[in-house]
Order: sequence, then structure tokens, then C-alpha cells
Amino acid sequence: MLDAIKRMFSGSPPGPDWGGVSSWAQKQGYGFKRARDDEGFVVDGAFGVRPWRLEWGPPQRAYIPTQELRIRMELQLPSDLQMLVMSRPLMEKLERETFERYTESNQTQIDVTTPEEMRWLAMYPKVPLELGKNAKAHFGGVAINPKTAAAWVDAAVAEQLGLAVKTLLREDPPFVLMTLRGRVYLRMQMDEPEPNAVAQAVALFQAGAQAALRVGGGLHETNAGWVSTASSAWQNQILPDESGEPEK
Repeated sequence: MLDAIKRMFSGSPPGPDWGGVSSWAQKQGYGFKRARDDEGFVVDGAFGVRPWRLEWGPPQRAYIPTQELRIRMELQLPSDLQMLVMSRPLMEKLERETFERYTESNQTQIDVTTPEEMRWLAMYPKVPLELGKNAKAHFGGVAINPKTAAAWVDAAVAEQLGLAVKTLLREDPPFVLMTLRGRVYLRMQMDEPEPNAVAQAVALFQAGAQAALRVGGGLHETNAGWVSTASSAWQNQILPDESGEPEK
């Protein structure tokens, strides 16, 4: 905050230029605001009547080495709907770290302070993901109920993942899509928040959220505005305060 005040009185530029993302958000009818000390930004949007929040800035997970984009949405899913899809390089890395942590320290129980992403890899069975040939090698999944999770990754989610491996996730950055405590989360490394990349992440998240609502038994509820927007939300883009308490 102090740095922002100094810039205001010195006539310095008002922080990083995220004008492209701000313009995209405005065109979509979303809210955009800078985070404290210009460390990132927040986009507040909705699919139909269901709100979601996107944050970009310093990472909240150690497995993301640079900047993190994260999106979350409350869907009031069943508490036992615990499903995870993860980029395969990240999955292999976390599996090794988890194994080493508990074998070298002779621990017999999983530390509850360990992020769910790591604990689930040790606790839950793998999910057989029905993905296209190009995408299959890039992702893995685990869940408390593999059959339900396999149904979660439906044609729409598979399509978005297939598109992402050609663009957004082409270099296999750390990426997680998961359901937890009634919510859907997306986390990924994103060094620079280019408007098209942010829009594609939202489209992928939207497909995952709608599918989670379906397998969670809530698709009969109001979801006006969801259909037909996900696959085109980022492809049609031609684009050159305070964030509140962050989600941990």
C-alpha cells in the first residue's frame, strides 16, 4: 500500500500493466481489481447466477515456483466428492516427495498440514481418465471414488484439457483441478497473465465446475448461462485495492 501511495504522489506508473486482462474482464461483465501492493489482481465473475473468484499473484503452494493463477467456486458439493486431476510431471514430482518425506522420517501417518494435493496422492486410488491421445500422457488423477471422478472428466472437460495441452499447458506447468469441501478449485503456474491465457483457464475451470455439479447431483439447479460459453470464452478473444482474504 505504501508503494502505491508513493507512486501516486511521484507521478510514477500505477503498477504493472494488466490492461489487457482488465479489458477482457470488463467485456465479459466481470469485476477486476488490483491486489494489495500491486502483487497481483482479482477477477470476480459468475457462470449464470453462480459466482467465482480468480486470483493471480504470488503462489500459495510450494510446488508452484513462480506466479500462480487460482480460481475457486462454491458449489455446495457433497463433502465426500474429493477428486483431483493434475499435470503428470507435477503428480510424479509430488509422489516422489511424499514417498521420501514419509520413508526417510519413518512417519507412519500423513501430516494433516500437508496440502490435500499431496495427501490424496498417497491415500486415494488412480482414476482412469478418458482423454484423447494427445492429452492422455499429460494428466493423471486420483479420487476417493475413481468411478465418479472418471465421470467428472466428461467430454467437455476432456475437450478443454485437449485444447490446453496445445496452448495454456503446452509446457506442462504445475496444474491442478480439484473438488474439495464443496468447492471446485483450479491452480496453475502462470508467469505472465496474458488475456487469452486467463480466458482459457476460466473456460477450462467452467467445464470442470459444470461437470462437478452434474456428478454431485446439482445440475437440476439453476445454471443459466453455462451452456456453450466454455469452449469459445477464450478462443474469441483478440486483445493486445484489495483482494480480500486469500483462499489457502
